[in-house]
Amino acid sequence: MAKTHTLMQEITLPKVIFGTSGLGNLYVALPDEVKLSIVNESVKCSPKPVVFDSAGKYGAGLALEALGRSLKQLKVSPSDVLIGNKLGWLRTGLKTAEPTFEPGIWRDLKYDAVQKISYEGILECYEQGNELLGGYHAELVSVHDPDEYLAAANNTQEQAQRYQDILGAYQALNELKEAGKVKAIGVGAKNWRIIKRIAADVKLDWVMIANSMTVHSHPAELVEFMLKLQQQGTVIINSSVFNGGFLTGSAYYNYQLTDPEKDKDLYHWRHRFYQLCLDYKIKPVEACVIFGLNAPGVNSIALNTTQPERVAQNVALPQSIIPEGFWEEMTAQGLIEEAYASSYL
Repeated sequence: MAKTHTLMQEITLPKVIFGTSGLGNLYVALPDEVKLSIVNESVKCSPKPVVFDSAGKYGAGLALEALGRSLKQLKVSPSDVLIGNKLGWLRTGLKTAEPTFEPGIWRDLKYDAVQKISYEGILECYEQGNELLGGYHAELVSVHDPDEYLAAANNTQEQAQRYQDILGAYQALNELKEAGKVKAIGVGAKNWRIIKRIAADVKLDWVMIANSMTVHSHPAELVEFMLKLQQQGTVIINSSVFNGGFLTGSAYYNYQLTDPEKDKDLYHWRHRFYQLCLDYKIKPVEACVIFGLNAPGVNSIALNTTQPERVAQNVALPQSIIPEGFWEEMTAQGLIEEAYASSYL
């Protein structure tokens, strides 16, 4: 267990926090009893409070709904759970054959979602999220996908206005914190450069970096930024350390479907990575987690599963032993940046 430095209420975060995108039917639609079992295993395998990371984007609020319903069925006391809700996506009616917000990756959804990032929009998302949780409430809150929100701008003037919307959203979150309704404020984004920009303007308690700091991708500029966050006492949660599942066998890289012909370099990297894992008798998931958890400044890692029996295995992953020779060979074969390996491995 590692204690944070700037989370105001002496929050303790475990090494593994439980991602809930699977509860929102990411890639596969799970029966309610399987979702209940996943939440039950998470509660059983974690010290209290058990920490869940969710978002209105996950299944257009379905993950929040399934999490709250499961906790209620299991009679989990609200004081024994700490819920993070990444805010900025609001559930709306489904008017098309499939949701418009992230086509192709969510299954059997009954709602759509729209991005609403502004002072009023983020409060609307916060209230809706707590309603969906049904008796539980989020205490770790953040702005979700500000990078996508900025990227959707049609010109530089609109982008500047959208950045002001983001700052307005943080004003609202700070007011919630000052009122004692939430404990800590953060950001969740795939583009770490946008996190860096926001961190220069907003006092953040924590950041969630997704898809960016992995065994496959670990740019020097990002390492430098993470070291700065560490010096400031800002907690870093590393998420999507499997690059959206690709590093553990999926055809999706960072949630985009890949093609073995068009993405030959990506598949070649994975093939050599898998071969080294085989040579050293370790599992790819172990190498990904140990790398992601031991990156500079990382406090916790968010892991998601759609299989209840995997929960205990995920909790145990930080104790995995990776032979030093494995990292040396990864570096020698150019699978890990040499500058990174010489400083941090």
